[in-house]
Amino acid sequence: MIFFLFWLLLLFSIMEPILSLRRLQAARLALIRQMEQKYGWRVVTLIHREERVTFFGIPIQRFIDIDDSEAVLRAIRTTPPDKPIALILHTPGGLVLAASQIARALKRHPGRKIVIVPHYAMSGGTLIALAADEILMDPNAVLGPLDPQLSLGPQGPVVPAPSILKVAKMKGDKASDTTLIVADIAEKAIMEMQEVITDLLKDKMGEEKAREIAKVLTEGKWTHDYPITVEKAKELGLPVKTEVPPEVYQLMELYPQAPHNRPGVEFIPQPLPQHPVRRGQRATS
Repeated sequence: MIFFLFWLLLLFSIMEPILSLRRLQAARLALIRQMEQKYGWRVVTLIHREERVTFFGIPIQRFIDIDDSEAVLRAIRTTPPDKPIALILHTPGGLVLAASQIARALKRHPGRKIVIVPHYAMSGGTLIALAADEILMDPNAVLGPLDPQLSLGPQGPVVPAPSILKVAKMKGDKASDTTLIVADIAEKAIMEMQEVITDLLKDKMGEEKAREIAKVLTEGKWTHDYPITVEKAKELGLPVKTEVPPEVYQLMELYPQAPHNRPGVEFIPQPLPQHPVRRGQRATS
């Protein structure tokens, strides 16, 4: 009997996270379908979190990668040309190649493009947001700078390209061959990123203004994790509004953050005038 109970508990511990994930996925799809019917959009999500319902409870850190770009490109490709696309973004960033593919594909869609940022869309997420006709941000949501980050070797740190150029300039003739090579790569990376940003923005505000924004976002004026607020984004000239649909907040509740045994923020839910009922939120680092 004890042996049977042991295997029953083992089977439950294996199946329960899988079943929980399927229930969450079903709830997400139902809410996405509801949004599409209500607003007339094709809703696509690009949400990266550490979910507590992963296999054996082991959280997995997510970022924008090639798998994401393939999936989003497929969604864009199968959307009717006159159908608006609403892309919900929640991401720390990721690969430049993947993010730029998504941004360019979104830009090419003939219909209206809306990017919705309920909390944050940093780095590559910001690049994707620049492709939109309209960026809907929560009043407290943030975007981030687009200065390229380069790895200094297999075991080396990841550092901003503008900082590499600054160090190479400071050292001058005393700079090593390796430093000069990395500085050359850094300069190219910044120019390439500026070219992508300019292409995404120039039809909305003119090429001169687009290049100006590209320089601000890439040349190291801020640290890579600097929060570009709604106010700052508007100052830059980005098409930002704060009318985030309430369903988006409900959808984010269905992407739970892995606990990591940290204390959470808890409160008694109350209906709010413009936002849905918010249940307990887990603090982010």
